[in-house]
Amino acid sequence: MKSNICTLTTGVKDRTALSAILDETEKCASYNGLGKKEAGRLRLLSEELIGMLPELLSFASGEFWIEAEGKSFELHTRLAPTEAMTSDRREELLKISTSGKNAAAKGIMGKIKIAVELMMLDYAAAGLALPADVTGFYSMGFMDSGQFSLWSLRNFRQKAEEKKGDDWDELEKSIVANIADDVTVGITGTSVEIVVKKAF
Repeated sequence: MKSNICTLTTGVKDRTALSAILDETEKCASYNGLGKKEAGRLRLLSEELIGMLPELLSFASGEFWIEAEGKSFELHTRLAPTEAMTSDRREELLKISTSGKNAAAKGIMGKIKIAVELMMLDYAAAGLALPADVTGFYSMGFMDSGQFSLWSLRNFRQKAEEKKGDDWDELEKSIVANIADDVTVGITGTSVEIVVKKAF
């Protein structure tokens, strides 16, 4: 089954404007017979996703929906840039963020947000001057096929587990990494799609 589609418009900054995502998540959990604990975990995944959307929606619009088969769920968010995302534009966004800092340096969801931004970059205008910590995280999540267009939390987790360094410590503290089976970020046409997967 596929849930109703929630439209995400450019410039949405008020978290209450994203409450339709939580409503749809709760309806979907109920419809598919999830217990209270399972429904709570699915809601937590939606909340984590919502946390990174306001900044992304400052230069993109999109849609959110859930696909479910039995107790297997996929939370889909498709984003299409409404303006070219150049490295200059990205720096501009960082300057007007509440902290004025790059949230990518902290937390798995912050880094996933950066993976989305990197896929939206206008490479012709952006150049290749990306910070090593960003490209390191990003390259660790590439699919084994070597496709630049698909990043996976599952792949990142496997490589981080082998190294047992800071990345592994960050994963152990992450709600998404501890609840989701996988999170993928991929390019479909001119859009970037984030899919959070969880089977109960």
